[in-house]
Amino acid sequence: MFSTVLIANRGEIAVRIIRTLRALGVASVAVHTEADAGALHVREADQALQVPKYLDMQAIVAAAHATHAQAIHPGYGFLAENAQFARLCAQEGLVFIGPPAEAIEAMGDKIRAKATVAAAGVPVVPGGAEPADDLAAWNVFPALIKPSAGGGGKGMVLVRSAAELPEALESARRTATNAFGDGTLLIERFIENPRHIEIQVLADTRGNVVHLGERECSLQRRHQKIIEEAPSPFVSPGMRAGMGAAAVEAARSVGYTGAGTVEFIVDGTTGDYHFMEMNTRLQVEHPVTELVAGVDLVALQLRVAAGQALPFTQDEVRLSGHAVEARVYAEDPARGFLPTGGRVLALAEPLGVRVDSSLTAGTVVGSDFDPMLSKVVARAATREEALRALDRALGRTSVLGVTTNIPFLRALVTRPEVLAGALDTGLVERVLPELELTAGVPDDVLAAAALVFHTVPAGRDPWDVADGWRMGERAWTTWRLESRDGVHEVAVRGLPEISAEIRLAEPGGDGRAVPANVAVRGERLRLTLGGATRSYTLARDGDTLWLGRDGGAWALTRHLIGDPGDRPGAAGGGDGVVRSPMPGTVLLVKAAVGDRVEKDQPLVVVEAMKMEHTVTAPVEGVVRELPVRAGQSVDMDAVLAVVEA
Repeated sequence: MFSTVLIANRGEIAVRIIRTLRALGVASVAVHTEADAGALHVREADQALQVPKYLDMQAIVAAAHATHAQAIHPGYGFLAENAQFARLCAQEGLVFIGPPAEAIEAMGDKIRAKATVAAAGVPVVPGGAEPADDLAAWNVFPALIKPSAGGGGKGMVLVRSAAELPEALESARRTATNAFGDGTLLIERFIENPRHIEIQVLADTRGNVVHLGERECSLQRRHQKIIEEAPSPFVSPGMRAGMGAAAVEAARSVGYTGAGTVEFIVDGTTGDYHFMEMNTRLQVEHPVTELVAGVDLVALQLRVAAGQALPFTQDEVRLSGHAVEARVYAEDPARGFLPTGGRVLALAEPLGVRVDSSLTAGTVVGSDFDPMLSKVVARAATREEALRALDRALGRTSVLGVTTNIPFLRALVTRPEVLAGALDTGLVERVLPELELTAGVPDDVLAAAALVFHTVPAGRDPWDVADGWRMGERAWTTWRLESRDGVHEVAVRGLPEISAEIRLAEPGGDGRAVPANVAVRGERLRLTLGGATRSYTLARDGDTLWLGRDGGAWALTRHLIGDPGDRPGAAGGGDGVVRSPMPGTVLLVKAAVGDRVEKDQPLVVVEAMKMEHTVTAPVEGVVRELPVRAGQSVDMDAVLAVVEA
């Protein structure tokens, strides 16, 4: 076994690998960019070195030599499936904890991978490389376009007719080039009612190859997984054996070693399965397999990389119980899952379940990396119990300062279709309109925020506090609170930590005075309103207050303003002002000042975390302002264009 291992990655996977290394008594080395100098994986590692960027192969190899590491674990993403990096490690006398470069190349090109596994007898999806001449003649619709060199759902586009192909190919090729450095595309028949099921495989250098059962990964948004589980509620023992055998043959066909995942697209009606691709690395969702198979996949990767044999045979693999994982993303489901950002002001993570996370209070979430923040994983004896445990754990998770998808995840795991196991890759898109993603700010949250803003700071003279107090009576003070859902009014009378009354002007509040008080202790707030008491996670950022409860989080900012339309960020839509829906980089500008444009005509393409979003004209008219250029960084709500109707 190795004495020192360098992790060529960041975030939750780097932290997860470090913890296994520590358990094995192996020293860990972290690398980081300047922006990540204070990140959790840097603090957790035994040593840490700064590199210009995570894709700088020479700098990472130099860091390994400088710290006397014998091996490099690439995690996933970045250099994990880079054959050139695997070869460089070998040339430099370092062990690459992953498969041989030849296996990475064979499976990294989806076109070549399909041909390889098909020759080994593994069923594949009908389709092929992008046609170079007559697109209309390529007729296997509906079809799915995907980058040949990439994964993770990036660049995938569904087309249902030849008329949609040119624009879809342009977008997919651009994303593929930006994300993977290769614009080659693959087009495959889209399987209706599809389930995404994958098999975990392990292979050592002595010819032993086993599988550890399947993971159900059908709950996706934007072709990226958000909920995964093991085992699948759809797969029978016979089907598991057949898919497992096919996955083992796929691994053998390229001389695979280490941990890998063979992904299948499965017809949810017939149960027919087809090879999609092989991920030649550890998967994000590997914890669910670890929990039901009772293994540590990172420890097994190290064992294989050190030349040791797998410690069990296929007949000795035992799966027990059920595990479900939810990915917590910095994104806004109510705005089409656009990435968000910000600084983590306060954090609460659940106990009693597995949490793979790199978050700490103070973590800055930007637009340079994938928006996944953490993974919450629950295991129980049955699927029903595991889903309930996951829902409870998400309810005890709070990330203040950054908008996340936690309320959406809770709504999803309690859907009847999910509870029944009736899954397919299009389910999220179908049920999304029924989920309450913009439920507004609850009355109790408004009341708590108004009381906090109203609290007399310690040591202040009551006569200096603008609370509306007058000789002989307590007067009402109206607070105007801005949230993403609008401007709200709450009237407060009295001192919150002693005795106060609340009057809500929002719909749902009848204007009656309701007894209330609030107690703040560090990052916890307790509100009593009308006789009911609730607790919240609390964080402040200037005039903005964040409150978290049951997995939800609300940001409220106090403004002494008149008309709600005057509030910051209100412009947009019908007024002709076009704002960026997310922090990111301007990828394309598709108009010029003076152009006449139609309503919904594309104006600017913004990219964040390898995700493109096209911003369109809100009205028909003339472009009067266009203050951005390609390559420019923009904040959320930054003005991109002004169209005069």
